[in-house]
Amino acid sequence: MIFGRQMEAPSRPRRAGQRDEASPRVAVVLPSDAGAGRPTAVSPAGKRKRSRPVPRIEHLIERSPKVSVDEMLGGFYPSPRFGVVSFDTYRPDPQQPSQSAAVAKLREFAATVNEPAPSGLRKLFGGSRKPATRAGIYLDGGFGVGKTHLLASLWHASSGPKAFGTFVEYTNLVGALTFRKTVDALSSYSLVCIDEFELDDPGDTVLMSRLMRELADAGVKLAATSNTLPGSLGDGRFAAEDFQREIQVLADQFEVARIDGEDYRHRGLPQAPDAIDDAALRERVGSFSGGVLAEDDFAALLRHLAAVHPSRYRQMLGGIDAVAWHNVETITEQAVALRFVVLADRLYDRDVPIMASGTTFDQLFTEEMMGGGYMKKYYRAVSRLTALARQGSEVAG
Repeated sequence: MIFGRQMEAPSRPRRAGQRDEASPRVAVVLPSDAGAGRPTAVSPAGKRKRSRPVPRIEHLIERSPKVSVDEMLGGFYPSPRFGVVSFDTYRPDPQQPSQSAAVAKLREFAATVNEPAPSGLRKLFGGSRKPATRAGIYLDGGFGVGKTHLLASLWHASSGPKAFGTFVEYTNLVGALTFRKTVDALSSYSLVCIDEFELDDPGDTVLMSRLMRELADAGVKLAATSNTLPGSLGDGRFAAEDFQREIQVLADQFEVARIDGEDYRHRGLPQAPDAIDDAALRERVGSFSGGVLAEDDFAALLRHLAAVHPSRYRQMLGGIDAVAWHNVETITEQAVALRFVVLADRLYDRDVPIMASGTTFDQLFTEEMMGGGYMKKYYRAVSRLTALARQGSEVAG
């Protein structure tokens, strides 16, 4: 049994048109009253079969979505991976008491989110329960102990308008809307959940410090996950000691709940698929059954990402069932790499299989990047891309 994580999701549904047997098919033409002369696949035993659906090929480099404010905010909800989770589906490890304690704290916190705000005479004479001293709860723990599961469970258990997104998605939202419009939009929410809280540069430190403070002042409940304590955010990335005031403001917003446990993703994780050449990739694309496949040259895709704001990557992937990238190469520019990390997160959120030729994803970023201030981002991206690549090899198999 695996503890400290969500219960296993059902197996991936069979895609439309995927064959159930290996028997050959021949095309015949039926009489007009049985299908107006349409070719239909028939097994050797004479059993009628549907024709294999032809996938629709599209290209991400041709997609530049225009997204309204409402559409952008409407995308702030848990990914399908955590679409139906709850506190009851989380499995605390009996050897890690902090996991059960975190669930209990979050249940209590959900009750404060759902409690109506005092008004009228109740507010004047203190008829409501004394509010919590801090506006938020902060789940601190290593990779793979179920923090995102618990954060999504809190989101599902809370009533009223609410938002769920990664730290990067919120900073991208500010970049797309401006800071003031973001504050105005989120101030009416009852709960704002921030997954994978991280401070990678001084600008983000000041930005998120202000945003959290203003949301807390507006009565918004905050919940965040990270593998770094609030007071240590930014360590190893920039001169954090120069921004201790902003970091302390962030830390003051949260009550910390520590979650201990082993990273389940390190237990027997399969190796990344072997590298394939472009001819093999074309064969895989040809064997893809049904749905919409986004096929792009990797270098052209990287150039296109610079022209689309990261806040729109989610919409750019709308309706895509799988992606195929030709001639993947190691990314050598930091700005390009960070944009690609955002795309990797959105692909993982949507569970989109990847087929790719060229460099394997464990060689996608330079050694300097993998050992630098953004290393956690890059390791997460490699892990997620590798998982999606394994799915891609199964889809095309």
